[in-house]
Amino acid sequence: MTRKKYVDLGFACVDTDRQKRRGFPEVIFCQRKTKWEILRIAGELNKDKDAPLLLTRLKASVYRYLKKKIKGLKYNKKAKLAYRHAKNTHRYAGEVLIVTAGTSDIPVAEEAALTLELMGSGVRKLYDVGVAGVHRILDKKELLEKASCIIVVAGMEGALASLVSGLVKSPVIAVPTSCGYGASFQGLSALLTMLNSCSPGIAVINIDNGFGAGYFAGLVNRLKA
Repeated sequence: MTRKKYVDLGFACVDTDRQKRRGFPEVIFCQRKTKWEILRIAGELNKDKDAPLLLTRLKASVYRYLKKKIKGLKYNKKAKLAYRHAKNTHRYAGEVLIVTAGTSDIPVAEEAALTLELMGSGVRKLYDVGVAGVHRILDKKELLEKASCIIVVAGMEGALASLVSGLVKSPVIAVPTSCGYGASFQGLSALLTMLNSCSPGIAVINIDNGFGAGYFAGLVNRLKA
């Protein structure tokens, strides 16, 4: 008889095979889910102590409810992430550098950083080095060149990703953020700039999707390791 690779809860089919299949378990996207639904899904995923547990876009009030039910659950207020480390996480060689244009982009960067840490990748952070003061990023060229992969998080016009990509040989993952004034259109301006970059080697993730950037960078770092 074939082993069932998911658990049907009626309102959700929990992919319990993903850790084995992809090397990282299903992640719970908590937005618009009730705290009861989140708890039921997390309860299934939490049965595997050899896998990490990650809940994204989680309100602090819901975390306070969950931490009483799930032992070892922690919370990052800035990234709006709840997480529990695996018992034994394999650590990969190589380091992913996370760069932000401004301080306002840090919450998205922190979402990427925590995702990477749970995936076993080393992380280094370089925050508030946008193109408005380009000397700040140019001073860090040696750090940029050492990274196995670079995540660039930027709002406004999103130009930092092109600049960084033009300086390094490693792949760059660009994340537009919804930070900016009216004509930035909640991140659309940065997204279009990144998609239209003339510098090759850039992969563009959706607006404010730090988790997606961290996950992709984690896969890149594993392959390079």
